[in-house]
Amino acid sequence: MRLSKLRYTLLFLGMITTLELNAQEVDKGYFINPINPGTRNYLAGNFAELRPNHFHTGLDFKTGGQEGLPILAAADGWVHRIKISSFGYGNVIYLKHPNGKITLYGHLRSFNKELNDYMRKKMYEAKANELEVYPEPGELPVKQGQKIADSGNTGGSGGPHLHFEIRDSLDRAMDPLLFGFSDIVDNTAPVPQSIAIVPLDIDSRVNGKFARLEVTPVASGSNYRLPNDIKITGKVGIEIRSYDQLDGASNRNGFPNFELADEKGTVFNLTVDKVDFNYSRQFLQHTHQNSYSKLYYQKNLKFEFFTPKSETSGHLELEPGVKKPFKLKLRDAYGNERQISFTLQGQDLETNINDGVAPSRASLDYINNILKIKAPISPKGGLAKFYVGANAFEMLPAYQDANSRTYLWDMEFGIPEEIDICTEVIIPGINALIPAGKEIFYSDKNVQMNFNHDTVLDDLFLRVSQSGSSSSPRLIVNSNREYLWNAVNILWNLPGFSGNKERSHAYYTSGGSKSFLGGTWNGDTLNFGSRYLGEISILQDNTKPTIKIIKVNSSEMRFVIRDDLSGIDSYEAYVNGKWVLMRYEYKQAVIWSEKLTNELFKGEVLLKVTDKAGNTAEWKGTIG
Repeated sequence: MRLSKLRYTLLFLGMITTLELNAQEVDKGYFINPINPGTRNYLAGNFAELRPNHFHTGLDFKTGGQEGLPILAAADGWVHRIKISSFGYGNVIYLKHPNGKITLYGHLRSFNKELNDYMRKKMYEAKANELEVYPEPGELPVKQGQKIADSGNTGGSGGPHLHFEIRDSLDRAMDPLLFGFSDIVDNTAPVPQSIAIVPLDIDSRVNGKFARLEVTPVASGSNYRLPNDIKITGKVGIEIRSYDQLDGASNRNGFPNFELADEKGTVFNLTVDKVDFNYSRQFLQHTHQNSYSKLYYQKNLKFEFFTPKSETSGHLELEPGVKKPFKLKLRDAYGNERQISFTLQGQDLETNINDGVAPSRASLDYINNILKIKAPISPKGGLAKFYVGANAFEMLPAYQDANSRTYLWDMEFGIPEEIDICTEVIIPGINALIPAGKEIFYSDKNVQMNFNHDTVLDDLFLRVSQSGSSSSPRLIVNSNREYLWNAVNILWNLPGFSGNKERSHAYYTSGGSKSFLGGTWNGDTLNFGSRYLGEISILQDNTKPTIKIIKVNSSEMRFVIRDDLSGIDSYEAYVNGKWVLMRYEYKQAVIWSEKLTNELFKGEVLLKVTDKAGNTAEWKGTIG
C-alpha cells in the first residue's frame, strides 16, 4: 500500500501544476466521509456556525458519545502536518491531496500505529510533551479509506466527536458540505429566531428612536413574517439570529447563505463558504454579541462574503411616507430555504417620541461612534452643553417625551470631556479615539497602550479607569462586550503596589473569570498583552500545583495534576535521570506516561509540575 519515497516525490512534483489549477475548485465526490462512510451520519456542528469568539470552520461528526471509532483518510494524499496537543484541536492530522486541498481531522484519541510511532520518536528526540511536525511530501503517504486514527475528545472538545475540515491550497477553510457528502441528510430549512433593525448613523431612527429593535418573526405558512410594519428614518441595517437543523437531529447548526431582497432584486447577499484564518476573528465585528449576523456593509470589516461590493450595500433608506416590502431568504448548504417577509416605512425625524420609563439619573450608552444620553425631563430646561477642548456646543434633545429626553453626540466630531445637561454634569470617561488600521500609542499618568494596525476591529473609543487596592489593583478598559482583533500591549505603572511582584501577574477577570495574562515587571511597571477588553486585575499566585498519584509502577506512571488559579504551564518526568514522555488531558487533569521502548521503568522517579505563575511542585518516588 505504501508508495516508495522516490516514486511519491516524483508524483508530487508532477502534480504541482494540477494543484495550482484545481486549488480553488469544489470537487464533488472527491472525498469520502472520514467516519462510517456509506452509512447515515449526523453532525454536532457545521461550517459557519456561530461559536463563542469564532466561526466554526468545519464539520463536527457525532460519535454516539464514545471514543475509538476508526477515522479514515477522505482521499489519497500524504501527511502534511501532525500535532499532539492538550488544547485547540488536540491530537490532529492534516492531509494534503493531489487536488491541492487539505483535510484536517481533530480531537483524535490516538493515531494509527505508523503515525503514533513516528510522533513518539520525534517527541523523545525533542524531549517535548507536545509537538507539531511537518513531514516531507511523500514521507507519510495515505490511501483513501485507510485508517489514520481513532476518534476522541482531546483538546478543546466539549465531548467525543470528530472535527473535520477541508481547506484550499492557501489554507483557507471551505464548507465541506459543498463537496457533496451524501451520508449527511438535510431536507430541513433554516429557522429564524429574531430580526433586528438597527440605526447606522446619528440621523437614523427605528420607530422614531435611535435604538436597536429586535422583533420575533411569526409563522406564515411554511415561511415567516414580521407582525408589524417598521418605521425608519435615515439609514438602517438588518441583523438576523437563526439556526438550521439536519434531519433526525435536535441540535442547532449554522448555515451559509442570507439574501435580502426588495421588489427589484437582491439588496444584500451574504455567503460564508470560505474563511481565511488570518481574519477569522473578524467574526466579532460581523456579528452582534456572537449571535446576530449583520447584513450590511461595515467600513472596517475585512470579510468579503457579501455582494454587491458597495459601501451602501445593505444600508436601507426610504423617503418619508414610502412603504417597501422586503424578503429575507435563509438558505442552507443543501439548498433548503426559508423566507421572512417584512415591510419598512419611511418617516421624517420626530422630536416627540414615547421612550418608555425615564431613568432616575442620566444613563450613557456607547453605540459605535455615537454617545447616547437618556435623562429625566427637568424644569430647568433641556439645553445640553458638550465641552470639547476649548469649545462648548449647545444642543437640544434629539427627541423627548413627557418623562425623558435623549441626546446624541457623534464622537467622530470630537470627544467631550464633560456634558452639562442642566440637572447634572456628566463625565463620559472617553480617553481617546483608536482608529482601525493605524498604529496608535496611548499614554496617561499610569497606563500606556500600544495599538498596532491590526489590534482593533473597528474604531475604538477608549475608556480607561482604575480601581481596587494597593495589593490587588484593577484596570478597566472599555467593557467585555467589546472586542479586539489582536492583543494590545499594556504597560501599567503601579508605584504603590504592595504585593509580591515575583508571583503577581495580570489576569483577565471580567464576568467572574480568572484567565492568566502574565506579564513581566520592570521596576513598578507590569508589561503584558491582552486580546480581551473589560476588567484586568493584578493577582498573586503563591500556591504550587497539586500532584496526586493514580498509578506508578514499572509499566506506567499516571497522575492527577491541578492548579487553582494560573493554570498548568509545564510538566516533566524523569526515571533514573532519563526524560519520559507524559501525555496530558486537561479536562480530566490527568497525565500519563508513554514509553519509547518496552523497557520497564526502574529507579528514582521525579515529576515536576509548574504553573504559569512560576510555582513548581515536585513528586519523588522509587520504582523497585
